[in-house]
Amino acid sequence: MYPDVLKDQIAKCQAATDKPFGVNLPLLYPSIEEHIKTIIETGVKVVITSAGNPKTWTETLKKEGITVVHVVSSSKFALKSQDAGVDAVVAEGFEAGGHNGREETTTLCLIPAVKESIQIPLIAAGGIGCGKSMLAAMILGAEGVQIGSRFVATPESSAHQAFKDKITLSNEGDTLLTLKELTPVRLLKNDFFNEVMKAYENDATPEQLNELLGRGRAKKGMYEGDMNQGELEIGQISSRIREIKPAGEIVQEIIDEYHRLLSPNSLKSLEF
Repeated sequence: MYPDVLKDQIAKCQAATDKPFGVNLPLLYPSIEEHIKTIIETGVKVVITSAGNPKTWTETLKKEGITVVHVVSSSKFALKSQDAGVDAVVAEGFEAGGHNGREETTTLCLIPAVKESIQIPLIAAGGIGCGKSMLAAMILGAEGVQIGSRFVATPESSAHQAFKDKITLSNEGDTLLTLKELTPVRLLKNDFFNEVMKAYENDATPEQLNELLGRGRAKKGMYEGDMNQGELEIGQISSRIREIKPAGEIVQEIIDEYHRLLSPNSLKSLEF
């Protein structure tokens, strides 16, 4: 978001609830200093940082009483985040949509590895979209889960309707992690994706890939609805999303299924 958009969204969220909420802050994006100022001035309680060094802003935010969580894709970076003083880490597996780790470690392998490495709370992410996967993450050692892709296909999502519809029609294998030379990102396959693959076939340099990517490619696809030339960031869980439904309904379904599975003898009678 541009700085003015972030201010507007925080104000809308504060008008909608008296509960604490988090702001996601990718550290590689411009205007970070202005975003940090906005977060502090508006009294945001939780910040989830990613795509950058957690040491840069963690101390500044924590001095303001803000809970800081950092997204990682490996045990190595989980330890670095812990050393930087974050309150918790989000360990995001290879299945996740959008910007991702180069290691390609799946959530099933990543969560127990990170759990053994750190002493702070662990939140699991990547491929989680139902109560069963939430419970699986907890069994692997997570204290909570972060879910992104499942909430794109909701009326509340600011994504373009064309993108939401495309997600409901996606199948297994329709996403791929690419552009590792720049910033690894998982995308739905479309014309732009095919151009990236062709560039790889022609041994494109990072500079050529960056030129092909250009600016505003994600906005063009996900928010303006260009399904051909836009960047369509979504996780592998998209192949299991078949309808657009309210966010609150999704949350309720996940929590209900999670608690049902925790009932006596439920694990013996799981229906998949």
